[in-house]
Amino acid sequence: MNQTRVGVVGYGTIGKRVVDAIRLQPDLKLTGVSKVRADFESSFITEHGIRLYAVTQEADAAMKSSGISTSGLLKDMLAESDVIIDCTPEGTGAKNKQLYQKVGIKAVFQGGEKPDIAQTSFVSEVNYADSLGKDFVRVVSCNTTGLCRTLSRINEEVGLKKVNAVIVRRAADPNEIKKGPINSLVPNPAKLPSHHAEDVRTILKGLDIFTSAVIAPTTLMHVHVVSAQLERASTKDNILSALSKSRRIRLVDSSMGIDSTASILEFAKDLKRPRNDMPEVVVWSDSVYVKDNEVHYMQAVHQESIVVPENIDAVRAMLKLETDPQKSIDITNQSLLG
Repeated sequence: MNQTRVGVVGYGTIGKRVVDAIRLQPDLKLTGVSKVRADFESSFITEHGIRLYAVTQEADAAMKSSGISTSGLLKDMLAESDVIIDCTPEGTGAKNKQLYQKVGIKAVFQGGEKPDIAQTSFVSEVNYADSLGKDFVRVVSCNTTGLCRTLSRINEEVGLKKVNAVIVRRAADPNEIKKGPINSLVPNPAKLPSHHAEDVRTILKGLDIFTSAVIAPTTLMHVHVVSAQLERASTKDNILSALSKSRRIRLVDSSMGIDSTASILEFAKDLKRPRNDMPEVVVWSDSVYVKDNEVHYMQAVHQESIVVPENIDAVRAMLKLETDPQKSIDITNQSLLG
């Protein structure tokens, strides 16, 4: 099988997981990773047989002075790749796009970038076809991905009239030490609705949705409290059936002991998931409450891993390696979720 060559720019929380995911795909081949810092992660990359490319000449010199060998510069990785997955911090992708355009290479960006960085935003189960053959695609943020997965299923089943979602956000990823809060809940009343509503509408066009967000002193996961008015009356069983049709939604029940974000990640450990990840959006089935044309439910989003399978599917769509979204999703899920 001919394999598409994929280069990854950035090796942070998402980047390192995307790298691992690429290496598991039968139709993709990792060209290498481009980084700017000479650190333990750069050393780790080369020790595990992955080619490392420095972003700049200065970075290359710093790496070599630290005893870390490189395979060249970012421009060299671009020349050896068919597509790039840019996993750099917010705002950096927009700067990198100029280089990608200059050399004529396709690129996937992350949800921290503005929607106009790409020709379309992307959630595999919702709008895969929109990215077929595109040069630049943006995988939406973890929170937006989680909302789109569940809302799209409900919309397909009974239709959505209006949605309100409260997002309890984790304060930082587990390895971040310079962010807070430490002992406080932080609302942002000046930003209502939160940016998530607009982001959801880049996927679910025209949806009437209002979102608000509160930052909480935790690093584990986000939690969403979702309420929606439906186009027609439904039942709890009907909603659960609709959600269960997605292999990227996991239904759990608090009565079985999965009653917190901590227990969800403990469950991921028991599943022997790499890095203890939970790429599915997790819905507490006992939180689903339906009355006539209203539905309410709670879900959890593992911000470190939920967008990883989306990045893989985006590459297949852009290169038209697979035009059927379900076939791409099946390949990705088999490698990442088992």
